[in-house]
Amino acid sequence: MSKCKIIDTFPKFLAFWEEAKKEPIDKQIERWASVYMSEWPELLEKQKRKYSEEGFDWKEIAREKVFPFLNERFPAMSEAHTFLLELCPPIYERAQKILGFESDVIFVIYVGIGCGAGWADSFDKVPAVLFGLENIAECGWNRPEALSALIAHEIGHLMLFQLREKESKAAGSGPFWQLYSEGFAQRCEHVIISKETWHIGKNQGNWLDWCQEHKSWLAAEFLKLVDAGEPVRPFFGSWFEIRGRKQCGYFLGHELIKGLEEGLPLKQIALLDDIDDRFKCALEKVAGRGR
Repeated sequence: MSKCKIIDTFPKFLAFWEEAKKEPIDKQIERWASVYMSEWPELLEKQKRKYSEEGFDWKEIAREKVFPFLNERFPAMSEAHTFLLELCPPIYERAQKILGFESDVIFVIYVGIGCGAGWADSFDKVPAVLFGLENIAECGWNRPEALSALIAHEIGHLMLFQLREKESKAAGSGPFWQLYSEGFAQRCEHVIISKETWHIGKNQGNWLDWCQEHKSWLAAEFLKLVDAGEPVRPFFGSWFEIRGRKQCGYFLGHELIKGLEEGLPLKQIALLDDIDDRFKCALEKVAGRGR
């Protein structure tokens, strides 16, 4: 039977922050890496590498977007930490029961440099979900409903990796793959929780209604960025937006996955090969340029 394990780094963060919060920001960042993260070098390296691969300076991101706000976000981080400890095991069990998810998972709870509220990866060679408390607090996802959805979403990513690995199918890359993988994870989130949670639209007013009303426009805008060779970042991530709305790519990807479910079960959708062509065609149809 597969099992889950939690690595909780927050107690060490508390000890580090008690002293570091009195220091200048550059000193805080240096001590975050050399003191707090010293016990988990793999976790530190993953965060640094994530920014390096995207062409960003991790220290600059930390200095501008993370450390100036840690004190004000501390209560929300602390609350999220408590709920994650409670919620990770039962949501994992639901994924096993409802989706037939079959993998050991390590859940890592940490305070990082803005790499994501949750991201599916590996840790110590085991499939893992890394929960960045600083991003969770920033997004306002520190209550049980949003956190349950976030956990389910990231397990959805792990399920996609697992199913493809079993069939020796490599993960893809590029904008259409991102739309596919986020859409798949979003659909898994809803299946595991047994309702449409849309945690990514939380604190954005009428986000879902707006996305539904502008679905064809969103599809056309996504295609326009791809055709121009521009990053599709406005559709993903809490630091980017499109017409004042964040994370609209999750909605768009989910809608395309639901369309595929009319002819294929979710586990078969996880094994598709022709992602770029299939998703480009589907977006063109949604945008009204069907071929």
